[in-house]
Amino acid sequence: MKHDEARGEWRDGEARYLMIRNDSLMGMFARLEEPARSDALRALAESIAAHGGRSAARYRAEDAEAFLSRVTAMAAQLGWGHWVLSREDGGLRLVVENSPFAGGFGAAAAPVCAPISGMLQAVASLALGAPAIAEEIRCAAAGATECAFRARLRP
Repeated sequence: MKHDEARGEWRDGEARYLMIRNDSLMGMFARLEEPARSDALRALAESIAAHGGRSAARYRAEDAEAFLSRVTAMAAQLGWGHWVLSREDGGLRLVVENSPFAGGFGAAAAPVCAPISGMLQAVASLALGAPAIAEEIRCAAAGATECAFRARLRP
């Protein structure tokens, strides 16, 4: 990741990144009523699966375990919490401590870490070698001690 102060941008290769407060981003979703909130979170997950997947694909040339290790390191570098990825039942399991999305949203009735779900979908598709789906099964915003996700091949 490189910062170009003269241009006012952060880049990792061709991908441009931005810094935004987690509560500014997630506060937008907190202000939406259902079903608009769920629709917007789903759209964000899909966008991240597509765009974040392109970034992740740059690292896929590594062996699968090195790739997963690189993804967890990048997540921490980008401020996406502490990720622990493991293989489970032919898919992937992800536990995230200190999710900025849960922290930025505040208390919620349902999982809100759609960006992580989207990125896990992209990572799982690359690691498993076929299209995958991902879902958040526990969320710190909904009262869990950490956020947990699972990804499996698309049926």
